[in-house]
Order: sequence, then structure tokens, then C-alpha cells
Amino acid sequence: MNVAMISYWHVHSREYAEKLKENKDVNIVAVWDYDAEIGKKWAEELNCEFIPDYDELLKRKDIDAIAMVAKTVDHKDMLCKAANAKKHIFTEKVLATTSKEAYEIRDAVLKNNVKFTISYPHQCTAELQFTKKMIESGDLGTITYARVRKSHDGTSAGWLPDHFYDEKQCGGGAMMDLGAHPMYLLHWLIGKPKNMQSCFTSAFGKGVEDNAVTVMEFENGAIGVSETGFASKNYPFVVELSGTKGSLFVRDNVVSYANEKTDNKWVVIDNLDCAIKDPITQWVDSIVKDEESCLGINEAVALSEFMDCAYRAYKSGKKENY
Repeated sequence: MNVAMISYWHVHSREYAEKLKENKDVNIVAVWDYDAEIGKKWAEELNCEFIPDYDELLKRKDIDAIAMVAKTVDHKDMLCKAANAKKHIFTEKVLATTSKEAYEIRDAVLKNNVKFTISYPHQCTAELQFTKKMIESGDLGTITYARVRKSHDGTSAGWLPDHFYDEKQCGGGAMMDLGAHPMYLLHWLIGKPKNMQSCFTSAFGKGVEDNAVTVMEFENGAIGVSETGFASKNYPFVVELSGTKGSLFVRDNVVSYANEKTDNKWVVIDNLDCAIKDPITQWVDSIVKDEESCLGINEAVALSEFMDCAYRAYKSGKKENY
């Protein structure tokens, strides 16, 4: 399959290109970017063509698919155009900044029978696959509390690009970007909430939130907590689950849990082998091998719905219905 990289704007652009280059079923044949100088330089690195006009790129019959890593606020228009041109789509999260825009993208993807995958890497890891299986097995009982925290020091250490603090490009701050991971995991692990409340702050005065928490209430009385930030040094990726029969912690790549089967004593499992294919590989295989990706358009829409509600709650300062 021939793939076009759509923009060097996102911090993960190079990572996705490298992953695609490693796949024997992929050729990166083109680059598009907002800035011609940046785009040409990246195209040279990838040994491919720079195409300055996005619409003309989509008309090219020798391009089968696009990897979308452009500005978040441009996703709706650019992804709808790609789907209508019948180009298969891999996209960085989030799909769109509002539910309405996400629904428009979904309609275009389904109408044109486009193979679609969104980048939810944590969902594919052995630790989270094990966690999901523990929930489904009933070994933790009914989940009453779930907390996921994903943060880094992008602001405090100064390595995050300035445009990540531009709401007009990103649609938000830390929650819209890094907070996507806690959001899609909470949806996958627990389901749809009843309502949300949000507290977002700007510890470094960058104009968007760099420190953010959203609390969710579920129909069965469970509470979900999504935490993120650009201002945390050496803070591990954390998942915490509490249920009526036991509890489970994920700290980076180590899982520990205690339940009735362990005599309510904590045990550590750090050599799991239940990881599934990463998002890029799932996408490629869905196209060249006709395999199904578990990170499809409905999962992508759910994240936008979560973000939409979280930001409405922040802006209103009130509890907002999902």
C-alpha cells in the first residue's frame, strides 16, 4: 500500500513514519505539510515526493491511504475529504474536537467503506489487555472506581512545541492532547458515563490547561477519573481499578492486583505476553490482509464524545450530562 504522510505538525509525526517504514507492506510515497520548506525537507528524509496541494494529493490514484498528523482542528475537513476520495485513514487522536464533527467524519468513513484506525497505543499493551480481561472475567467484581493518569513534563521542561499551547490549532490543551489516553481507556474499560465535571488549570500560564482532571459518574454509581498534564516530572503512567471483589494497579508496564483468588494479598505480574498488534500494524493489516482493527471509527467517535463533554463541563463550571 502507498501512504502519504499528512503534516509534520504533530510531535508523533516522525514516530508514525518510522513505524510505517518498518512495515514491508508499506511504501511512503508522499508528504504534505502547511509549510513547504518543512514538507520538502521531510520528503527528502523519507525519499518521497512533496505535494503542496492537499486536494491534488487526494486525487492521486497511486496513493492508497493517508496518515493524518495535522492540526487537530483541521481533522474534520481533511479527514472527510480523504474519506470521500476513498483513501484509507490512520489518524492521531483525537478524531475531532466536538461530537458533531466526529459524527461527520464517521459518516464519510462508513459511506465510502474506508479502512480506518485511530492511534490508541495503550489499549494494545499487554498490561491493559490483561486489565481488560480481569474486568471481563468478573475476578474484580463490579468496578466501582477507575482512575487513569497520563502526564509528562513537556511544559515544565520546555520541550513541547509552542503550537501545542494554541487552542486555535489544538482545540484545547493537555486534556485534548495527552488526556486522550485516559479518556479512551476509561471508555474501553468502564463504558459510557452519565455525566462529567472538570477542573483545568494553567500552572505555567501558557493560555491553555497544562494540568487537568475530569471526574465521571456512571449509571451504576461507579466513578471514573481522567488525569493528565504537561507539568509532571517523572510521574508514571497509572491505571487504578477498584471493584467489589478486588483491586488492580498498573504502573508503567507492571500490573499488580489482589482479589479473592489471591487470598486478598497483592501479587505482581510483570512478564505478560498478551499484547496485541500496535495501531499502525492493525491499520496496515486491515487493508492488505482484510483483518479487522479494534481501533475503528466507533472507538474514535467515543473519544470525541468524552472530550466534548469534559470541555463543556470545564467551560460551564458545572456537571454536564454525557
